[in-house]
Amino acid sequence: MRKLHWKKMMLFIVLLFLVVQIVGSIFFYELAIKRGPKEYLEKNADLEVAEETMDLYINGSWTDWVARQPFEQMKMTSRDGLELSGYFLPAKNSTNKLVILTHGYLGNAKQMGLFGMFYYEDLGFNIFMPDARGHGKSGGEYYGFGWPDRLDLIDWTKVMVEKLEPDSEIVYHGLSMGAATVLMASGEEELPSQVEAIVADSPYESVYQLFAYQMTRMFHLPPFPLLDSTSLLTKMRAGYLFREASALKAVKKTKVPILYIHGKADTFVPVKMAMDLYGSTASSSELFLVDKANHGEAYALQQKPYELKVQQFLNHYIK
Repeated sequence: MRKLHWKKMMLFIVLLFLVVQIVGSIFFYELAIKRGPKEYLEKNADLEVAEETMDLYINGSWTDWVARQPFEQMKMTSRDGLELSGYFLPAKNSTNKLVILTHGYLGNAKQMGLFGMFYYEDLGFNIFMPDARGHGKSGGEYYGFGWPDRLDLIDWTKVMVEKLEPDSEIVYHGLSMGAATVLMASGEEELPSQVEAIVADSPYESVYQLFAYQMTRMFHLPPFPLLDSTSLLTKMRAGYLFREASALKAVKKTKVPILYIHGKADTFVPVKMAMDLYGSTASSSELFLVDKANHGEAYALQQKPYELKVQQFLNHYIK
C-alpha cells in the first residue's frame, strides 16, 4: 500500500510539473513571442529614459522629415511565404551607398527615420527601412527576435542590390532587436558581399540570454526549465529555438567590420552583452559606450559624438 501511495504521489508530481511547464510556456510565448501589444513593457522601469530622450523620440525634427519624404513602399515574399514590407528613399545625388536600418522589438520601419535623416541628409546615402516580420505592415503572427529576420534581411539586401547596382556599398545599422538581427546576418555564408560595415546599437548576445536575464529580473524565476520549454513551443509555432538565435555565435565567424554602441546604464540589455560580443568578434570591431544612457538611448543623449563615431567608422571601411 505504501509503495502504491508513493507511486501515485510521484505520478501526481510529474503530471503537475508537466502542466506547469505547458501552461507556463503558453503564458510566456504569448507574453513575448506572439504578435500583439505588450502592456507589461509600458511601465517597465528598465525602459525608462530621460525626458530629452522621450521628447526626441516623440517630437524630434526627424518625425516631420519622415512625413515629408516620398518613400517608395516595397514588398517581398519571405522564404516561408510571409509578405514583408519596406520603405526605400533614393539619395538626393546618385550614389552606390545604401544603409539598411533595422528597428527594435515592437517598433516599425519608419521609426528608424531617427537615424535615416542623418544618413540621408549628412552622409548622402540611399536609405531602406524594412518592417520586421510581425511588425508594421509586414505579415507574421510572431516576433522573430532577429533569427528568422536575419534571412529576411539578407533577401532584402539582394533585392536592393538588384534595384541599385552590383557595386553597391551597403551598411547595416540596427537598434536593439534590429542590432541583433544585423549581427545574426553577419555570420551567414550567403551574406551579400556588398555589405561592408555594420553598426549595432544596444544588441543582445542571444535570445536565450536575453530572456534568461529578463525572466530573472522581471519575474524572479530561474530560466531552467521554463525558458527551455517555452523555446520548444516557439520552435513548434515560430520555427526557431532561443539558443540557436545567437548573435554571439554569428560574430565569431563574421568578416564584416562592426561598430558596437551601447549605453552604460542599460538595464534592459546589460552593457556586458555588447562587451562580450565585441570581445568575440572575428572581424575588425570597435566599441562605443555612452555614460548614463539606458536602452537605445545613446543617440538621444550623445547625438553629435554618436554621429561622429559612426561617420569615422564608415569612412574607414566605405570607399
